[in-house]
Amino acid sequence: MAGMKSAMVEQQLIAATQIIEQQLDNEIERLDNLDSEDLDAIRRERLAAMKKRQQKKQEWISNGHGDYGELYDEKEFFEVTKKSDNVVCHFYRDQFERCKIVDKHFKILARNHIETKFCKINAEKAPFLAERLKIRVLPTICLVKDGKTKDFIIGFTDLGNCDDFTTEVMEWRIARADVIEYNGDLLSMPSFNKKGGQQMDVQRKKTIRGGRRGDDSDSDSDY
Repeated sequence: MAGMKSAMVEQQLIAATQIIEQQLDNEIERLDNLDSEDLDAIRRERLAAMKKRQQKKQEWISNGHGDYGELYDEKEFFEVTKKSDNVVCHFYRDQFERCKIVDKHFKILARNHIETKFCKINAEKAPFLAERLKIRVLPTICLVKDGKTKDFIIGFTDLGNCDDFTTEVMEWRIARADVIEYNGDLLSMPSFNKKGGQQMDVQRKKTIRGGRRGDDSDSDSDY
């Protein structure tokens, strides 16, 4: 019986390999059959895409992307979310050590993800906004896409529940809200601390648009 199962698995692997090889052969044949007009069309499309991307980069830079800056009032928050399609905003207070840890990671991510606006706002100076977003624990990170709040990162629970998580873990968690460009595996958290801690089991989160928040007992303080 075991021999039969092994043979069946081997046959399935051979069949899958043959399918992949056939697909590659078909693609090679298609490329070989392209004439000069087809190649020129492909080049034009790529150049147009590169030009569009460059124009988008210039727009992002003009809107303050690439730098991790501070918003000084609630009006500025709403202006930023109107100008930028993707916004990551850190609600903080100066005396909270964990907010300083977020600052360190966001300075790196802002440079690496120019497609997204990274910013912070002092929760004490934005009471209306904090109440509207039901912010009860600091740090809280608000993830906004196309002017709508998609998700919140509350404290460090989603980041390995430790203070020494890597920037890659923060990047991964933000990417799960689709507000940065990310090529990694969204279902698998990177090693969550600098010592190479064990990966955590992850379940896909639903979009958050409201409801009760603030259950991170390890965060600095209730707001």
